[in-house]
Amino acid sequence: MSVNALYTDLSGYYDLMCCDINYQQQSHSIARLHQFLGNSGKHHLDLACGTGPHIRHFIDFGFQSSGLDINQPMLDIAMQRCPEAQFSLQNMTDFHVDSSLDLITCFLYSIHYSPGIKALKACIASVHRALNAGGLFCFNSVDRHKIDNNARVRHSAEFDGSEFVFESAWYYQGEGDMQALNLRISKTQDDITQQWQDAHAMVATSFADMTALLSPYFDVQIFEHDYNRIVPWDGASGNALFVCVKRDN
Repeated sequence: MSVNALYTDLSGYYDLMCCDINYQQQSHSIARLHQFLGNSGKHHLDLACGTGPHIRHFIDFGFQSSGLDINQPMLDIAMQRCPEAQFSLQNMTDFHVDSSLDLITCFLYSIHYSPGIKALKACIASVHRALNAGGLFCFNSVDRHKIDNNARVRHSAEFDGSEFVFESAWYYQGEGDMQALNLRISKTQDDITQQWQDAHAMVATSFADMTALLSPYFDVQIFEHDYNRIVPWDGASGNALFVCVKRDN
């Protein structure tokens, strides 16, 4: 099954797959960082926005929000959730906006969906072009050198008479600039179980690599991956939040 086929087929279940994520907390944390470090403007874009839950909260916080994604079924759901927002079917590695933005976000490690370093560089350049002076680019990332191939994240949920089990895991082979996000989903109803498995090819970087790619465009700060508090990265954990202020060259 192709990368996009899994999400297209299960777009109606995407929110269920992410039901353990505190979207409000994540959105509020970035809004605070934008208040402290950004230009305080209210024009916001969410890259790889999926079904739009983060956008819903940014709108509620007073932002004029928009989103883009490469998956139209996801965007259809996002439009229903956030009728006030503007959505576009675009690839985040080479996107265009009609007017400049103050805040660009990319949650849930989606920055890694860039299919290689060249595409990641193009994404960063597109973000820089789209931001106003002092604009903020915020995203979370995983360091390839700290990936535990044996670690799994698993949760279950019930919906419409079916039981779902979702499992995800990073995999990095130890060299190169590609890693995988392995997904396994099972759906059981009336004692009949269906299963989907997929390996999403994603760009692999270290935090040092990522900083080097960003530095020509942004002043970069790295924080702990903790949406409850604003704490500088400890230099040890493998997940972190990048907060980047546009540098006008």
